[in-house]
Amino acid sequence: PLHLAQEYGGWTNRKLIGFYENFARTVFEHFRGRVQYWLTFNEINSILHFPILAGIMNTTDKQDLYQAIHHELVASARVTKIAHNKIGCMILAMPRYPLTPNPDDVWAALDAAHDDFTFGDVHCRGTYPGYFLRKLREAGIELDITEQDRIDLRNTVDFVSFSYYMSVCESATDTTRGPGNLIGGIPNPTLAASQWGWQIDPVGLRIILNEYWNRWQKPLFIVENGLGARDELVDGTVADDYRISYMNDHLVQVGEAISDGVAVLGYTSWGCIDLVSMSTAEMSKRYGFIYVDRNDDGSGTLQRYRKKSFYWYKDVIASNGATLTP
Repeated sequence: PLHLAQEYGGWTNRKLIGFYENFARTVFEHFRGRVQYWLTFNEINSILHFPILAGIMNTTDKQDLYQAIHHELVASARVTKIAHNKIGCMILAMPRYPLTPNPDDVWAALDAAHDDFTFGDVHCRGTYPGYFLRKLREAGIELDITEQDRIDLRNTVDFVSFSYYMSVCESATDTTRGPGNLIGGIPNPTLAASQWGWQIDPVGLRIILNEYWNRWQKPLFIVENGLGARDELVDGTVADDYRISYMNDHLVQVGEAISDGVAVLGYTSWGCIDLVSMSTAEMSKRYGFIYVDRNDDGSGTLQRYRKKSFYWYKDVIASNGATLTP
C-alpha cells in the first residue's frame, strides 16, 4: 500500500513485519477452508532489481535494500508459522548459463544464481547461506538481525513455487544486454526470442525444476509460465499457434522433470485472460487464452473472445497432458 511506502519507508521499516502478520491473519481467517495453498510474497527476489516492489521509493542505498529483504524474510517465516497449512515461497526463476566454458564465466553464472538461491535457501533451510553473508561483509553491510529473527526464520515452507519465462547467460567480461533482459543476464545466442526479446527455453524449465528439487527437496509448483505476444483478432478468434507451441514445449519438459523424480505439485499458466503487462505496462503484450478488446490507448469494447489456445489448453487439462506433442 502507498501509505506504508510513504509513511514508513516500505519494508525498510521493521514495523511492516507486524502489519503483515495482521494482514495475513485476516486473510487466513476470511478464506479458511477455501484456499489450499498459500504463497507469502510474489517473486520475492524481484526486490533486488525493483526495490519499489518493497515500497522503497526514495533511496538506492544497499543497506536499506538488504534490511528490507531481511524484514520480508522474517515476515514470511512468521506467517508460515501462523498458517498451519500448506504454505510456500514464490521465486522468479531464471536459469543462468555460462556464456562460454571459461571457468570465470561458469563462476559468474553461479554467482548470479546465488542472488536468487538466497531467498529459497532461507525459506527452505531457515538460515542465511554463507555466500550471502560473505556478500554482505564485503559490501560493508551489517543487518539488524535479532535473536528472535533467527528463531523465526526456522519456520520453513512446505513447498517452493516459482515463475518461469526465460533463461539468460552470464559472463565475467561480456556486459551485453538485450531488450528483454530486464533483470540482468546476456541473451543466449543459441535460442530464439519472443517479440519482447525474452529467450524461449523450454528445457530451461526442466533444468530449474531439477535444480530446485535437488537443492531444497521441497515439492515445486510452477505458478507462472506463458508467452507474451502481439495477437491479431480475426473473425472473432486469434490463431495463436505460437502460444500453443510455446506452452506445449514447456509442459513436455515439466513431464520430463516429473520422470526425473521431481515432485511437481502443479502448473498454472500466466495468464488465463489478457491484461495489462506488468513488465511493459501495455495491453498489446498479451498472455491470455482469452482475447480482450482493449488497446494501449484505452480504447476498445472489452468484449472477450476465445483464442485457439483456449480450446487447445482445455484439451490438455481434460487429458492430463495426453494431448501434448513430444
